Amino acid sequence: MPDGDYAVIQRDDVALHLFKGSAAAAPASCHIFASGLDALSAELSERGARIVQPVELKPWGTRDFRVADPFGNELKFTEPVN
Repeated sequence: MPDGDYAVIQRDDVALHLFKGSAAAAPASCHIFASGLDALSAELSERGARIVQPVELKPWGTRDFRVADPFGNELKFTEPVN
C-alpha cells in the first residue's frame, strides 16, 4: 500500500494480510501448513528469500522449513509425513 503499512501475500487460495500495529512489537511468526515443501523452498530461495532453516524431518512426524524477513519475522512452512 502507498503508506507502506499494509501488504497482502497470496498464493492459490490462501492470502496473508500483514499490517503495522499501533504499538512496538517483537518479531512475529506464522505457521503455514502446505504440501510440496521441497519445491516451495527451492522456489522461495530462487526468488531471494532468506531461508533460516532448510527442510528438516521432525521427530513428531512433520517436515518443515523457515523463512525470515530483515526484521526477524518468520514464516514456518510444515507438511505431515505420510
